[in-house]
Amino acid sequence: MVADPAGAEAKRSGKARQLLGMKGAEAGETSIWKIRLQLMKAITWIPLIWGVVCGAASSGGYTWSVENVLIAAACMLMSGPLLTGYTQTINDYYDRDLDAINEPNRPIPSGAISLGQVRAQVWVLLLSGLAVAYGLDRWAGHEFPTLFVLAVGGSFISYIYSAPPLKLKQNGWLGNYALGASYIALPWWAGHALFGDLNPTIVVLTLIYSMAGLGIAVVNDFKAVEGDRQLGLKSLPVMFGVQTAAWICVLMIDIFQGGMAAYLIGIHKNLYAVLLILLIIPQITFQDMYFLRDPLENDVKYQASAQPFLVLGMLVTALAIGHSSLVS
Repeated sequence: MVADPAGAEAKRSGKARQLLGMKGAEAGETSIWKIRLQLMKAITWIPLIWGVVCGAASSGGYTWSVENVLIAAACMLMSGPLLTGYTQTINDYYDRDLDAINEPNRPIPSGAISLGQVRAQVWVLLLSGLAVAYGLDRWAGHEFPTLFVLAVGGSFISYIYSAPPLKLKQNGWLGNYALGASYIALPWWAGHALFGDLNPTIVVLTLIYSMAGLGIAVVNDFKAVEGDRQLGLKSLPVMFGVQTAAWICVLMIDIFQGGMAAYLIGIHKNLYAVLLILLIIPQITFQDMYFLRDPLENDVKYQASAQPFLVLGMLVTALAIGHSSLVS
């Protein structure tokens, strides 16, 4: 028998993609726990976990101790596996007709898990996330339950993003901004509030930064153009065409990161501004190499290449804020 290393590698890759909830997953998983993990799309937890890190950095109050590391890890658990897992599960629940067209191997349209089991998972993740948020407020000594309110607000946005009648994702602008803010602003606020005082300036700055997150969210729309068109969802690729939407996407990412660099110069954090600009340059390079040339084919390759530089830029911005008068 002739060995087929390429086939074995493809099978392993498909299995990994399945567990992480990525595009191109292999069908046929029978373990209910792996199926539940696939619904939670573990690959999407990373930006939320990183957002908590950025918030802790921008607070100016984080110090390295065992207690603080454990508390930060609890906040990451709340933001990532629990509430992002809730968001992804409820999104799959309400997107089952769309996934039947675009990704029929997903757990719900493939019949790998029942709708009742999905609903139970939604509630377990939501209530667990809210419970952790309440505990974090108690640890921080908040008179106003900031973390709990953020968790409730973020969970509500997740619901109206996916569920009718509002279903924000039906509109490419509203839906993608809600997604971008959930990936950048919300976890940033949580990390900042946990170790410092969340003030209006930080809120506004991160909401502006979330416009770059809107651009990131648009990248995910290219894999679902056909299904969106059939079901009447007004994603940006459907409204403007694939190439125009790709340009909108990269301009949002670049312009608003550039705007943050300009702001850092304005508050006399010039070194941080230069570092942020240096991190924007490779993103523009990968946009030209991959994404703008073929958004449908290269969306995953572009994200894997460019997004590490974007998230490092977020941390640079957070550190600049943490060492500024904005948090003193």
